[in-house]
Amino acid sequence: MSGLVTVVGIGADGWAGLSPVARREIGAAEVLMGGARQLALVPDTGAERVTWPSPMLPAVEGLLAERAHQAVCVLASGDPMFYGVGTTLVRLLGADRVRVLPHPSSVSLACARMGWPVEQTAVVSLVGRPVESLHPFVRGRVVVLSADAATPGRVAALLVARGYGASVMTVLQQLGGPGERQMSSTAGRWEAEVTEIDPLNVVAVECRPDPGVPALPSVPGLPDEAFEHDGQLTKREVRAVTLSRLAPVPGELLWDVGAGAGSVAIEWMRAHPACRAVAVESRAERAARIGRNAAALGVPGLRVVHGTAPEALTGLEPPGAVFVGGGATVQGTVEACWEALRPGGRLVMNAVTLESESVVAAWHGKVGGDLVRIAVDRAAPVGGFTAWRPAMPVLVWTAVRR
Repeated sequence: MSGLVTVVGIGADGWAGLSPVARREIGAAEVLMGGARQLALVPDTGAERVTWPSPMLPAVEGLLAERAHQAVCVLASGDPMFYGVGTTLVRLLGADRVRVLPHPSSVSLACARMGWPVEQTAVVSLVGRPVESLHPFVRGRVVVLSADAATPGRVAALLVARGYGASVMTVLQQLGGPGERQMSSTAGRWEAEVTEIDPLNVVAVECRPDPGVPALPSVPGLPDEAFEHDGQLTKREVRAVTLSRLAPVPGELLWDVGAGAGSVAIEWMRAHPACRAVAVESRAERAARIGRNAAALGVPGLRVVHGTAPEALTGLEPPGAVFVGGGATVQGTVEACWEALRPGGRLVMNAVTLESESVVAAWHGKVGGDLVRIAVDRAAPVGGFTAWRPAMPVLVWTAVRR
């Protein structure tokens, strides 16, 4: 393919809201591509019109290749680089072959209507994503990009189930267009008070917990009670240290081997929306539990592999970090994890038993790294008094693949 593809963002105000430069690009195009709604917003220029098929992504490259020597203009909703087709085209063609003319995004318009600072407002897209993706952002102010007219109701139901029924929701519909309107209610009264929502909407949420509902922070170290588990769980204080050693980086993949309840993989993914993880667990009931925990804590994209390491690791994408929480004494597991690591990748292993500590000692002697022993005491009643009850100490080994 050759040639430059121009991407023009367009709002609900259509042709009237476009800049002169954007209008000229559309008028000069030999081919106009976009969704049916965007194409309907511009007048007939004599150009060929190509409506995106469904699903769109598998067809994009072929459609562009067929028109490689024509002037192609792609119409996109709002800002094409904000959850938009512009990002896809840059990934396929390279930044030097894509020119983007953005329109104000729906988030910018929503924050302008609400009087919210954009930089202080969280944004979650539920377009093609499960509503559980909202969980990590249920605090403060958040703008939700809706998939359809049913999205606000799903958001309200999630908030109520989470104990945030007092949250104020405002649905902003047809933003920037002549049919723009707003509807507001609390999440708890949404079903009773709100009807007839336009499919083109975003939801502005002021999150307010009901009395007594605990907050779930974004920093590592969620309460143990936040996870469904059978006792096979990296405890809160140790988990916080473990995550600090794994050092989540946006876009990197974690292998959580012997995942138990999946707590480390889940908190890795909660660290940044671009963080990815695979949880490997040999027991079926625990693997199913990991999936439930991931959905409940806002990372439904966590991949769960039911199988035993090292065999279950075969064919997985090479990771940027590995946590070995269980199965360290199984022959070949640590070797497979170490060999799979990308250069600069981190391997963290927690050992509690003498047998797993001996594995750590052998590997520390072979590749070096850092050793830390964590001992945690918790206050507990003893008769009418309070005393310290020690938890089992945990040896944490961290090594970087050079």
